[in-house]
Amino acid sequence: MSKPTLEFSSGMKNLDDVLQGILPGDNVVLQIDELEDYIPFVHKFARNLNKEDKPLIYFRFAQHEFLIPNDVHATIIELRPEKGFEKFLSQIIKTIENFGIGACYVFDCLSDLIADWYSDVMLGNFFMLTCPYLYKFDTVAYFALNRHKHDRKVIKDIQDTAQVVLDIYRNEDFLYVHPLKVFERYSPTLYMLFKWESVDGVDEFVTVKNSARIASTLSSMQHWINIGKKKHDVWNLTFDSAKETVEGILLGEISPIRGENLKNHLIKMAVVRDDLLFILAIKYFDLTDILEIGQRMIGSGMIGGKSVGMLLAQAILRKSDPYWDKRLEVQDSFYVGAEVYYTYLVKNNCWWLRRKVTDSSTFMEGIEQTREKILSGTFPDYIITQFKKMLDYYGQSPIIVRSSSLQEDAYGNSFSGKYESVFLANQGTPKERLQKFIKAVQKVYASTVGIDALTYRKSRGLLESDEQMALLVQRVSGSIYRDNFFPQAAGTGFSFNPYVWDEHIDPKAGFLRLVFGLGTRAVDRTDSDFTRLVALKSIRLRTEHSTDDIRKFSQKYVDVLDLKENKFVTHQFKNVVEKIEDFPLELYASRDEEVEQRMMDHNREVIPTWILTFDTLLNNTTFAEDMSKMLETLQKAYQIPVDIEYAVNFFEGDYTINLLQCRPWQIKYEIQDVEDPGKIKQDLIVFKTNGPVIGTSVATFIARMIYVVPSVYGCLSIRDRHAVARLVGQINHHESSTKKKILLMGPGRWGTSSPSLGIPTTFSEISNVNVIGEIAEMHEGLVPDISLGSHFFNNLVELDMVYFALNPDKENDYINRDFFQKYPNQLKNLIPGSSHMEEVIKVIDFQNEEELLINMNSLTQNAVCYLKNILEEK
Repeated sequence: MSKPTLEFSSGMKNLDDVLQGILPGDNVVLQIDELEDYIPFVHKFARNLNKEDKPLIYFRFAQHEFLIPNDVHATIIELRPEKGFEKFLSQIIKTIENFGIGACYVFDCLSDLIADWYSDVMLGNFFMLTCPYLYKFDTVAYFALNRHKHDRKVIKDIQDTAQVVLDIYRNEDFLYVHPLKVFERYSPTLYMLFKWESVDGVDEFVTVKNSARIASTLSSMQHWINIGKKKHDVWNLTFDSAKETVEGILLGEISPIRGENLKNHLIKMAVVRDDLLFILAIKYFDLTDILEIGQRMIGSGMIGGKSVGMLLAQAILRKSDPYWDKRLEVQDSFYVGAEVYYTYLVKNNCWWLRRKVTDSSTFMEGIEQTREKILSGTFPDYIITQFKKMLDYYGQSPIIVRSSSLQEDAYGNSFSGKYESVFLANQGTPKERLQKFIKAVQKVYASTVGIDALTYRKSRGLLESDEQMALLVQRVSGSIYRDNFFPQAAGTGFSFNPYVWDEHIDPKAGFLRLVFGLGTRAVDRTDSDFTRLVALKSIRLRTEHSTDDIRKFSQKYVDVLDLKENKFVTHQFKNVVEKIEDFPLELYASRDEEVEQRMMDHNREVIPTWILTFDTLLNNTTFAEDMSKMLETLQKAYQIPVDIEYAVNFFEGDYTINLLQCRPWQIKYEIQDVEDPGKIKQDLIVFKTNGPVIGTSVATFIARMIYVVPSVYGCLSIRDRHAVARLVGQINHHESSTKKKILLMGPGRWGTSSPSLGIPTTFSEISNVNVIGEIAEMHEGLVPDISLGSHFFNNLVELDMVYFALNPDKENDYINRDFFQKYPNQLKNLIPGSSHMEEVIKVIDFQNEEELLINMNSLTQNAVCYLKNILEEK
């Protein structure tokens, strides 16, 4: 005869649905801060048991208030823990045996047992004996545990033994449930945060979808977040001393001077050692700020430049004006210390390999072997345990694993785009999420021996400098929209604008690069798509001048995290926003009235057609004003222009800005005029353009011109176009290129990933160039990409390159193609075996340093390259 199926409930159907049911054998542990947060769950559970006529047994042993409601029938078993562990446990075992299969139990708060047993270990032993025994009898039992009163090992033992573990939070008088463990059950939202709401008397557990609400709720519990393994070493003892010092200062027992000295020591130990950033850190960080960093660290070591920049920028803003407390999204990031990376290299036999690829005498030798070795390593168990705890905290919220090396985002070295950052949709079981997280960490670690990163370090004289990789793990800003997760808007911002496309633009007001969805389309050079450029304090001045241009050069694609597919994807904008409910689309997009009118004129159904203009966001909210104020404040503190990354979300009638990154921006803080060369004979002009011209105005000679012929390049196969890019890189790295003024120009976009849109070089392959030009010529519809605000653009600025675009079909733009046939091509002399590419790549060297001149004026947006008539002078 088969065993009858037992059915149980929490007393709240919606919570049952969230947990995929309450199953026979479930031991449900609620981790709480206050007993009052446990009681509502007990009451619902108990009343439902009475309603279904199921036996309820209440183990009463604590001094706190009675848990069972007066109108609920329960068998009360009075226990006396002070009489000893064995007697206490034996009475519980006998009760379980007496009531048999299918009974239900409520226990007083387990934390109160410590008062009688004086031991966390015995509490853990009790649970590890009781829980499996209850499981054998197909019971359901409720337990409560005060999350911040017990040793971590004991909490881990309890969590490992229980079937269901729920974190319960109270924030603004609402209770929130965050499942940490649900044995043998899974759903796409199981490990999300849920808000308990009562609607018309019906209990509902609503998925909290937006990052701002999740972060503010969970971060309010920071007093218990401390996932590092507690060791009695210098690292932990120093942080313990800091905690005691803060408490002593509050009580008036310790001098604040001692606190300042300890703060400065901790900053040097864990935060930053760069002299200039250290000055800012001691000015804007409090000792409590440093303690909070320590509570959210995995391992030990420095937190790295990206983490410092993000934390420092938020501290600067919050201390400058209380307004920012409301406007900034709460950050609840974690920091994987740089020593974890270093230990990983040593333990996995990668250290000597990395040393070889970074040694100047064996530079980049064995680079692929080193990368593969790093990608296949393992972490010690204590680090894996901390990874798990961090992932439990985030649940199924999407996260991003970002590089934060010691040299990154410092004064003088940005490392813009040189190291990896990996988005994780973070779906799946806890085991699956851990595996993907480890792969992401390994990918970032392996990027430290990437070609671009190593070439950059060598060019900056940093190969011998200590470069360890810390990690910044951030909750992705945004919300769930159907199966996708993304922020409503994101981008980059700069406190100085080097592209003055209108005379009314003030360069010192800064600019924004703005996109819909994930900010990857703002920082990466996006193929076949565009972004919105915003000149702050002149937001109505667009680079486009007609409705057709606005439509043509608007963003068409959106980067999102697909929660169903569990990966980063790109979708068409119109498909992403289709059928999204309660989304403020009109903030970001404008109706295309011309297209809709044409539909009406042709008696077709008028389907709303949207163009991503961001007009309402910029003109009808305080967003642009806030961003301008933010950049001004940060630049004033840094005493140098800055660049930032951010995300924006409107929820419940207001919006938050998530400040994701901030770093010094290496740019000359003036756009100077250069003297007009005057009227130049037409036959001496090589090319001229009316812009865009971006960068520092320059009037100088050119010693080498590298020209990729558009008409020939456009006929090449994809394979040969990649070969052209590699050949340009060889010319760039040739020893003769290091001391010359070089002008590089070619069709479409430099650095594109799509050869149909330009030349797919890496930035290291054009790093010695002084002037770089993009020609709108290869096929119809090819458009150079200004890329203002992208990683590519930042690299140009950092190396003080000047950028220009040239469109031969535009009035006043001109290129003299005959010029390139008159001068000998030096390609095969520089690169042996390259003669087959002579028709596509022209390398022209000028022996007389004043033979070829350029005059590029960023203020007037005019540029001309011309020959000096030396023969006439002679």
